[in-house]
Amino acid sequence: MQERVTRAAAPRALLATAVLALLAGCGGNDDADDAPLAYQAEIRRTAMGVPHIKASNWAGGGFGMGYVQAQDNLCTLADAFLTYRGERSRYFGGSAQLVYNSTIGRPRNIDSDFFHRHVISADVVQKMAAAQPENLRQMVEGFVAGYNQYVDVAKKGTAHAACRSEAWVQPITQEDVWRRMYAANLAGGYSNFVEAIANAVAPAAAKAGAAQDAQTAPSLDQRLTTPPALQVGGDAGIGSNMYGFAPAATGESSGVMFGNPHWYWKGPDRFYQAQVTIDNQVNVSGVGFLGVPLVLIGFNDNVAWSHTVSTARRFGFFQLQLQSGDPTTYLRDGQPVKMAPRSITVASRNADGTLSDVTRTLYTSEYGPLVNLAGLNPALAWSQSTAFAIRDINGENFRTFRNWMRWNQARSLEEFMAIQKEESAIPWVNTVAVGRGSARVWYADIGAVPNVSPEQVAACTTPFGAAVGAALPNVPFFDGSRSACDWQTDADSKQKGAIGPSRMPSLLREDYVGNMNDSYWLSNANAPLTGYPAIFGPAGTAALTLRTRLGHTVALERLAGTDGYTGNKASAAIVRDMVLNSRVFSAERFKDEILTLICTPSQWMVNGATVDATQACATLRAWDNRGNKESRGSHLWDEFWTRVPTTGLYSVPFDAADPLNTPRGINVAAVTALRQAMATAISRVGQSGFALDAPRGEVLFATKGGAKLPLYGGCGSVGYFTITCSENDITAGGYSMDGQPHGNSYMQVVSFPSSGVQAHTFLTFSLSDDPASPHFGDYTKAYSAKQWVRMPFSESEITGHPDYRTTTVSASAK
Repeated sequence: MQERVTRAAAPRALLATAVLALLAGCGGNDDADDAPLAYQAEIRRTAMGVPHIKASNWAGGGFGMGYVQAQDNLCTLADAFLTYRGERSRYFGGSAQLVYNSTIGRPRNIDSDFFHRHVISADVVQKMAAAQPENLRQMVEGFVAGYNQYVDVAKKGTAHAACRSEAWVQPITQEDVWRRMYAANLAGGYSNFVEAIANAVAPAAAKAGAAQDAQTAPSLDQRLTTPPALQVGGDAGIGSNMYGFAPAATGESSGVMFGNPHWYWKGPDRFYQAQVTIDNQVNVSGVGFLGVPLVLIGFNDNVAWSHTVSTARRFGFFQLQLQSGDPTTYLRDGQPVKMAPRSITVASRNADGTLSDVTRTLYTSEYGPLVNLAGLNPALAWSQSTAFAIRDINGENFRTFRNWMRWNQARSLEEFMAIQKEESAIPWVNTVAVGRGSARVWYADIGAVPNVSPEQVAACTTPFGAAVGAALPNVPFFDGSRSACDWQTDADSKQKGAIGPSRMPSLLREDYVGNMNDSYWLSNANAPLTGYPAIFGPAGTAALTLRTRLGHTVALERLAGTDGYTGNKASAAIVRDMVLNSRVFSAERFKDEILTLICTPSQWMVNGATVDATQACATLRAWDNRGNKESRGSHLWDEFWTRVPTTGLYSVPFDAADPLNTPRGINVAAVTALRQAMATAISRVGQSGFALDAPRGEVLFATKGGAKLPLYGGCGSVGYFTITCSENDITAGGYSMDGQPHGNSYMQVVSFPSSGVQAHTFLTFSLSDDPASPHFGDYTKAYSAKQWVRMPFSESEITGHPDYRTTTVSASAK
């Protein structure tokens, strides 16, 4: 390796530069100095250690990205590559769970290994790589070289003490990166069924003359034993908020983009922030998943965009009618079709350190992999007569990263929109974008979505599909024995079985667009969208989430000038403030009514015991209905509201004509249930040791460098718009964000004044996973203080930043 360190002119950067050089090491050998360089990148770090990578070609840009991602997050990345390679069991044992939560949840290592080896097979990896443009293939090649360069440095150095000496911290291949990128496609489909796919083992063929099994569908009123959580990552809180305000709404020469994925704070799917500048080809800043060499959410000179998880279903099931006597052959239009077997052997570490081979034969149909749905209901097991296959539209979608690569280089909002329609590739998210010089802002749920007609839903849904329909809304569950039930293809479809872009939701507005994880229907509160296929989600037929109702309320109040801020424009400065103000919609709309109902009197009997809610009622009456660090009593409301049963709660039901204000009104008949919920909340807060009126920042916090950083916000189910959602039980030390939390992650407010690009950002969990890094907690401290970071973008902003330091890393041709 060759590395050149240039000392920045700013005196405060000198010590940091020296430390970086020491950590990076000098590596290589003397003979390499004269060898031609295959890869070279200049890594300029500024605020919060964010790298601004500068290279002369795509391979160099990828090299820089691979190097810095490893430099900051080696342990997490090395662990993740084991997952995508299907080798977790070899190092950690098959029965252990994955360390980090992610879009596949936390399955056992053995199931994760079989899933990834089966679904991301060698032929899939080859198709993934072959479908990409040459510049992206060069970035992947460079990324691998940069990552491997840093692995060599780390093993000789002192950073990443937790993992650098472990056998599982290894060099990677290009195939590893393609696997990681392909895996990101599957979060809306296959990833929800890891165990079910990994354990879809065929039953032994019945002996001749044996009676066929009598399999019946679950009854419509029979509960599924394990109702699936179809949200990305299996968690309703994994989502996002985003707005696009047009210039007419901002009062400025530019639109304003606010993006805020509510995402994982730890693990392989956490975001990494960087800027990549490649001479005359791309200049883009933002975040991508760890292990991915390009920006997925961010901005360039002319466009800014963000994503939220879409309600559109990206997968479906096919019920297979099996040939008598052969459970691995199914009938299609009366003709037998043999399933494709794949024998997979996984090495699993035993308690004594030895390895044992575990072999499973898993199967694939023309629809996709076989899936064992017995976990939902025993009647859904693979039997002698019936099996089930799952099809994920994104399992056949190799255009996703090509789309993002083109977006990284988009020169206008119009070009950005055209790319989205041309590729129809975005896998499981909505998009909002704003552009320089554009009077309008863009919302779209244009991507890869299964193409099923209402007629097919009526004619092809099997009795099994009808029985589980309530738990799997809008998921096609079709008869796989008839080709008439195949997903359809439109004239403008970009892949077989997908809806064409002309039938996908989109909206251009001169005021605002926004999405908070409800369907496309209300992307602007004044302009509902209707008439799109049902698979995209409800359109005025179901109540919105509290977070969505608050999100649109915030936008409308801003544009009406009724929210307490000056004027009625959504300027970038006001947007930065209002998205962090931690309003709680459930409290704003229902608290006073509930307290009037349950606190007069404030002593009551619950389950034969007297409950004195006098102090609790007084605390909540005095609470400001926000979750700011100094707000007192918000945790009591959280504990209460999460236990309030919604059935029968409201006196006025949802009304599509008034979606932000309905349902509303507390039903007086709910008083008993409300008092029970309050009694439980009082008890739990008492057990926690926190006072009923403790400030939120005492209860909700993150620990960095041994110091507790007070935080704000809460979980979307309570009606917070500012999301900081701990999975921790309050009785176990409060709402700590130190375990496997999710919430505000990469936040950006971007506009395009004539002077250039104005971007303010947060990476709430900070850039590095290494406790010894100076960037392990600095961004989190800024987030705790609500101090948005002005992120430099232009060359002069980067080189003139007070924290500027630069390092050139390179590798010789082999």
